[in-house]
Order: sequence, then C-alpha cells, then structure tokens
Amino acid sequence: MGWFLEHAWLIPVIPAVAFALIILFGKRMPRGGSEIGIASMLAALVLAAGAAYQWIDHVNASEGEEAHAVLTRWEWFRIGDLKVSIGAHIDGLAVVMLLLVAFISTLVQIYSTEYVRGDRRYTHFFASITLFSAGMLTMVLAPNMVQLLLGWEIMGLCSFLLIGHWWEERANSEAALKAFWTVRVGDMGLLVGIGMLLAIFHTLEIGEINEAAAAGDFDSKKLLMWAAVALFIACIGKSGQFPLHTWLPDAMAGPTPVSSLLHSSTMVVAGVFLVARLYPVFHIGLDMNIAGQHFNLIAVIGGITVLIAAGLAFVQNDIKKVLAYSTVSQLGYMMMGLGVGAWTAAVFHIFTHAFFKCALFLCAGSVAHTGSHHSFDMKKDMGGLRKKMPITFGVWIVSTVALCGIPFVSGFFSKDEIIDSAKHNDYKVFYIVGIVGAFMTTAYMTRATYLTFFGKSRGGAEHFEHELHHDHKESKDSPWQITVPLVILGVLALFSGYLNAAPFHWHWFEKWTESSIGLPLGEGSFAVPHPPEFSWAAAAPGLALVAAGFAISLLLCKAVFGSETSPLRGLTTRNPVLGAGHKFLVNKYYLDTLYEKIIVHGIAYPISKAAYWTNQHIIDGVVNGVGKGGRRTGDLVYKYIDQALVDGVVNGSGTTARGAGGALQPVQSGKVNMYGALLFGAAAVGGLVLVLVNT
Repeated sequence: MGWFLEHAWLIPVIPAVAFALIILFGKRMPRGGSEIGIASMLAALVLAAGAAYQWIDHVNASEGEEAHAVLTRWEWFRIGDLKVSIGAHIDGLAVVMLLLVAFISTLVQIYSTEYVRGDRRYTHFFASITLFSAGMLTMVLAPNMVQLLLGWEIMGLCSFLLIGHWWEERANSEAALKAFWTVRVGDMGLLVGIGMLLAIFHTLEIGEINEAAAAGDFDSKKLLMWAAVALFIACIGKSGQFPLHTWLPDAMAGPTPVSSLLHSSTMVVAGVFLVARLYPVFHIGLDMNIAGQHFNLIAVIGGITVLIAAGLAFVQNDIKKVLAYSTVSQLGYMMMGLGVGAWTAAVFHIFTHAFFKCALFLCAGSVAHTGSHHSFDMKKDMGGLRKKMPITFGVWIVSTVALCGIPFVSGFFSKDEIIDSAKHNDYKVFYIVGIVGAFMTTAYMTRATYLTFFGKSRGGAEHFEHELHHDHKESKDSPWQITVPLVILGVLALFSGYLNAAPFHWHWFEKWTESSIGLPLGEGSFAVPHPPEFSWAAAAPGLALVAAGFAISLLLCKAVFGSETSPLRGLTTRNPVLGAGHKFLVNKYYLDTLYEKIIVHGIAYPISKAAYWTNQHIIDGVVNGVGKGGRRTGDLVYKYIDQALVDGVVNGSGTTARGAGGALQPVQSGKVNMYGALLFGAAAVGGLVLVLVNT
C-alpha cells in the first residue's frame, strides 16, 4: 500500500512531541523554540505529501473501482465488549485535509517568526500553535469518534490559549472566554451525538458507522435523525454557523497568524469536516436529496449564515473583522453545499478557501505590521497603500478576486459548483441565496480594498508615507518572512482551483475524494446526485451579480469615502430608516445582547444569586456555627480542664515538692560532722536489719 499511507499516524505525533519539546526546552533554544515548531510542521508536510502521492497512486490503481480507506489501528482501551482504537483512517478526504493543515501551518509559523518577534510569550505562542495544528491533524486522521473528540477538544483548548495570548488586555481575555464557552455549548451536542451513534450502531468506528448508515442497517430512523441534529449542533458551534457565530469575529483579538490559521484550515473548518466525514449519517438522517424535499437543517443554517455574515461585513472598520465575517459566510457556503448534496464542491471549497483566506489574513497582518503602525482600523489608519506595499497589495487583489469567484481563479471553480448544484438538485431557494451572497461578497471586499489600498493615506498609513519620504523610498514592504508565505499563497489562490475545473472537464479532485462520500452517486433515496454539467449560461446570473456588486460598491466607496461633498456622505445619520438599519448591523442583529444580557443574565444571575444566598445562609451558617461551637468548647476546656484540672495537678505537685523540700532543707546543712553522723546512723540501722534477718 505504501510506507507513507501506513505510517500516516506519525503526522500528528510529530507536532505533538514538538509541543512538549518547546515547553521543556524552547526558552533555551537560539530562536525561542520556533525552530522546533517549524521543523515539526515541515516533517508533517513531507509525510502528508508522501501520503497524498501514494493515495493518488492507490486511486489510479483501482481502475474505476472504489478505492478503499487505509486503516492503521491499535486497541486503545476496552469497556466491556466495546473496543476503542487509536490510529489513522486514510482516504481522499483525510489526505486533502492533512496536506492542507500541514502546508498552511508551516507557512503561518514561518510568518510568525517575524510577526511576534520580541513577544514576551514568544515560546509559549509557538508551543500553542504547534499543538493547535496537532489537534486538527489528530481529528482528521481519527478512525473513531473518541479520537475525533480528542482532536476536537485539543483545538478548543489551544484556541482559548491563542485568542487570549495577550490576556493583559481585558477585551482579549473576554474574547478568549467567549470563544471557549460558545464552542462548549455546541460541544454538548457532540457528546450527545456520539452517545446516540453508539446506541444506534453499537460501535464508535467511523467506517463501520458510515457503512451501516449507508446500508440502512439501523432500527430507528427517528433516532438517527436526532443523532444527526445533535452532531450538527456541535458543527454550528465549531464552524461559526448561525446562531453560534458570534464568537468568531471576537476571536480576532489574538495575533494575526492565529486568525489566519484558525479561519483557513483548522478549527473553523472542523465542523464542516465532521459533516463531510459522517455524510451518510447526515444525508440519511436529515432526508437530503429526497424528491420533493427542498429544505433540510444543514442547508437552511448554511444559507442563513451566508447572508447574515455577509451583511455584517459591510459595517466593520477593523479589516480582520471584515475577513472574519467573510469566513463565516464562506463556511455557510460549505455547509449549504453539503446540505444540497454538493459534497465534492463543498470539500473543494474548503481546499481553495484555505489558500485565499489565509493569504488575506496574512496581508492584513502585513499592513498592520508595516504600513499602519499595528492598527487594523481601515478608516483611521489605512488608505493609499497600494504603491507603498506592492507585494502585499498584489497578493490581496489576487486573493480577493478568488474569494469573489471571478472566472478562472480558484474560488470560482468551487463556489460556482455549490451554487449550480443547489439549482440542479432542486434547492432553488439556496441557489438564490448563493448568487445574492456572491454579490454581497464582492461588494464588501471592494469596500475593504478601497479603504485599505486606495484613496488618501490616513493616520498610521500617513505616518508610514512620511517615513518613506524621509528615507527617500517609494515603497517598503514587510520582511521576507512575511512576504514569501504571501506570494506562495497568492499563487495557490490563483491556480489551486484547476484541480477540479468543471469548465475544462478537469475532475481530478473529484476522482481522488469520491470514495470518502460513503454513499453511491446517482439516483435513489440513499444516493448523492452527480455534480451538474457546467455551462456558462447557468453561471451567468451569478457572474452578473458579482460584476454588479463590484460596480455598485466602487461607486459608493468613491462617493462616501472619496468625496467631501457627496450627498451620500453621512446618509445614515440623516435618514432614520437607513440609520436604523445601520445600527441594527452595527449591533450585530442584537444577538450578543440577546445572549449576554437576556439569556446569560436570565440563567446565570439567578444561579449566582442562589449560590450567594446558599453561601451566606447555609455554608457561612455552618462555618460560623462550627466556629462558635469551637469557641464555647475552648472556653469550657480552658475553665474546667486547663485551669481546674491541669493547672490544679501542676500547682499541687509544685506545692508538694515545695513542702518536701522545706522539710528536708535542715538535712542539707553543709556541715561535715552532721553528714558523718547520718552515714554512721544509716550503717547502724543496716547492720541491725541484717542481724535480725539472719537470726
């Protein structure tokens, strides 16, 4: 089968060991432990690339038959008759994710050596980000739900550490806590779902669960539906889907490399990965692609997320938050794709999205690091940077074009197939959602591009321009540790989509991953529809809306941000209807208010009040009662035992000794003749006793 496929279990082990080495020895290393993290990710990347190469050979050798997964497992523990294994489940989906995570993680760590240089917790940063990648790799390889849960929770812990890396600022620590607890809410669904899968299929092995679900080997369809719902709740939390998406933009409090890694290829795609990995469970449990069925839970949640997140991106001034809401929206596309039966397109969008979204975040970090004096505020500290930072600007434009789905770049090939599949598979509502989302994506990214790179320099960017003028330079981009990863990602943002380019009938990605679906392709209640044939006529409405989004947004940006006299400037303050809509978006649909002021307040405050009353009246009462009882006992012991008995015995013995001493005092006169008389008298008495005894 191949050494790399059989030893793929080493891929997460290497960065996990590197984490321990960084913690133990990192501060003694010349580069603070970053060299260990980078070396471990490079090693993981080599192994992942080898596994990908051998998997492609394995698929090609199958000659049209389904390529079976490569399993390497050892018994981990046993509970009664239930055996739980640990190891690696390698198939097309796993290979894609392994290669993606290892590659992106390597570039992000190289980028981080410059971005967090001089940070007080430099070593701990590299330890956490290495373990973060190890957690995702562990989950991707999981042959069973227990190992998947392990990797899932490792990422949750590391995201808390990384988002709150600069915890001295209260906003950062609050963002870390918000992310941690919001995701924990969803994780309850994962625990319940795993328990229900065990009850239904009597195993926790993912391959066996998928096979049994695809074969209809279960007793209760209703129970399977509820298991799918419970598992999807976990996916909603992890992948930032409506209504648990609120933590993801706040996660921008962490360093930009963390934002890039988290939003492109690790934690936030874990929920999408889970749906793709257990697709037979979701597809059958939620009645996907059933004739006459135009809605299902996954498609509905994904579609809502596409639109509500895109709407929020329009009112953000922080460039990273624009990209964060963009990520939420694109994750919505992936979920919607899975919901309408476009498994290959959804997974391919994970692949292409990772490159251009990682590049966009790293471009934002490059701008802040070099061009805006560590500020992410587009309105206050950016503008006019396109000529001053040409490499960053070029990669930003390429990645933005890919995100918007312009023809012949990567995002077009993946996102257009999701939209086309929604129409082809009779999910017309989600087709409309898809093309409207494409319009909104282009519009908010045009706004972000204009504010960052065009117009007049403002604030930090203006100061940067003065520095260049003082140094007689026309441009100054970020150091090579930042720009080299940017260029690599920019190239992949352009060309990675050609692995599955439907307009050219290139379907390599589909061929390599098809066996991971777990269900037959074609017609039938348990089948997944074939991807639709591409046509430019079908793509035209979406492309027209993309062009309209660019044109309208550009005109509005020039009017609102480029002209002092435009009547559109300040329109939301003059028009009450537009003002109300703007306020609604700025306040994020008031979901944070609902959660924090009503739900959390309504649940947590009564609990805290009850706990306070219990503490004051019961626990303190018991403690105070014990204290008072102890004091009274002490008084009694002092009065009757210590003073009367103990002191009485001691004082009595002292008095007796004093009296005996006084009586014997005359004997100790110091006169030798008296001592001789006493000795003679004692000898006489002794002699008399001996005579009497022997008589």
